[in-house]
Amino acid sequence: MRGYTLRQFVADLIAGLIVGVVAVPLSIAVAVASGVTPQQGLATAVVAGAAVAFFGGGRVQISGPTGTFVVVAYAIGSQYGYDGLALATAMAGVMLAIMGIARLGRVIQYVPYPVVIGFSSGIGTVILISQIGDLLGMSLVGAPPDVPARILTYFGALGRISITDTLVSLVTILIVVFWKNLSKRIPGALVAILAVTIPVIVFDLSVVTINSRFGGLPRGMTWYGFPPVSLELVQQMLMPAFTIALLCGIESLFTAVVADGMVGDRHDPNTELIGEGIANFACAIFGGIPASGAIARTATNAKNGGRTPVAALANVALVFLVMTVLAPLVGYIPIAALAGVLAVVAYNMAEWHSFMALMKGPKSDVSVMLTTFALTILIDLSVAIQAGMVLAAFLFMHRMSVVAQINVLGAEKKPRDGQRAGRADLNSQVELGHGRGIPEGVEVYEVNGPFFFGAAEKFRNIMMFIERRPKVRIVRMGAVGAIDATGLRLLEDLVNDSERHHMHFIVCELQAQPERALKKTGLYERLQPGHLCESLEEALEYARTYTQETNESREL
Repeated sequence: MRGYTLRQFVADLIAGLIVGVVAVPLSIAVAVASGVTPQQGLATAVVAGAAVAFFGGGRVQISGPTGTFVVVAYAIGSQYGYDGLALATAMAGVMLAIMGIARLGRVIQYVPYPVVIGFSSGIGTVILISQIGDLLGMSLVGAPPDVPARILTYFGALGRISITDTLVSLVTILIVVFWKNLSKRIPGALVAILAVTIPVIVFDLSVVTINSRFGGLPRGMTWYGFPPVSLELVQQMLMPAFTIALLCGIESLFTAVVADGMVGDRHDPNTELIGEGIANFACAIFGGIPASGAIARTATNAKNGGRTPVAALANVALVFLVMTVLAPLVGYIPIAALAGVLAVVAYNMAEWHSFMALMKGPKSDVSVMLTTFALTILIDLSVAIQAGMVLAAFLFMHRMSVVAQINVLGAEKKPRDGQRAGRADLNSQVELGHGRGIPEGVEVYEVNGPFFFGAAEKFRNIMMFIERRPKVRIVRMGAVGAIDATGLRLLEDLVNDSERHHMHFIVCELQAQPERALKKTGLYERLQPGHLCESLEEALEYARTYTQETNESREL
């Protein structure tokens, strides 16, 4: 706020009010789709927006209820009631704050892209399916959360389709989609809501409204208090809470990165996680639902001149005004109109262009994306994220093993008895070099790439094909930027083998990270003097001197 001017205050105020106009219908639509009341959605926009304005890590971040949480919030509420949802939201807030304090803000951004696209497309698809009942005016309150059962419910209620509600939702969708061609400053969602709500009031059309479903909106905020806690419920909410925290972290940090590019700023990811954690914890106390950085509202803020948290507070003020003064008017909004707005949001969230582009990528990435996508739709978002992350981790391990290469120089590479069948596999995985200028009895292993578990396994496989133990074994690590515990264990085994069979073991061209790792484990000190060389030439000179002395002593 240093150097804040009246001109910037006016710009922030205008931007915040425009964001508030966008936030009201979206917050109500997300709340209804999540199985809670519109008031709870507005309360979330107020509490989360204010908390992130004060404690977040970005200057223009707008936080509130988003479509990302519709699936998980509805599933939790259907099974455990609002008490379970509130507890999961509070627990997610604590997890987010811990992540921020532990400085994991950068780490969360490394969630694999196929996993992100898989569950983004899956969430968008599930939201679209969940809105079919309201889009067609079926009024299926309390429909099952899982997609297959919900689709069967729709088939059973085809006779309850309302033509009027269907027309309302269709008009809403068309206005939201095409309004951006007429004006980018006035939100299409607001125009669509007004365009269908006014005729509903004037002509007293028979449609499902907020008033008819929820009995009207009470004015003002409601103090819910900390949700009831039991050990059993806490255990049941651990995975849902982690899912909420992970989704919030990913979406909020992605939104902050986009905002940075729009306003030329740089957010603090760890502070942002702490702010989002405080926001979600506070939302649970005020009867809200999970919240995160909202990319559409944040982008709207940045495009309209918002540059400080004052804009977020102006947005909060407008939403609070709607809750306290205009609540009776909000009750006339048709549910079909809210479903139409959310259907457009869900379609955009699904990122079908990215989904189709990734389908042309590597088969491994496609399999991760499709698995995450299918599990999100058919099973559960928590299961989808777990499975997607595990699959991505296995694929990463496989790729690291493919990237790493082991070149063997100066050894007689003849397979031992019973191992000829594996020779083709060895040659397909490893590049076998020729040891020109390497003395007899000396073998050199060149490790190229990260010395992780995959490279270590290749190393072991190659050693099984070496016919005789050398007098000197050299490991060249000039192309090794990183080593993990498995690589360190292999080096320790080589040191032990050398000591046991009276060989000389030399490591040369150590980079910074592997050197630090060797020192921490004590392997650095176990290497004999002169057995840590700065270059391969130095290591070979040592090996020549030693082998010559050994040969001369034998001749004598």
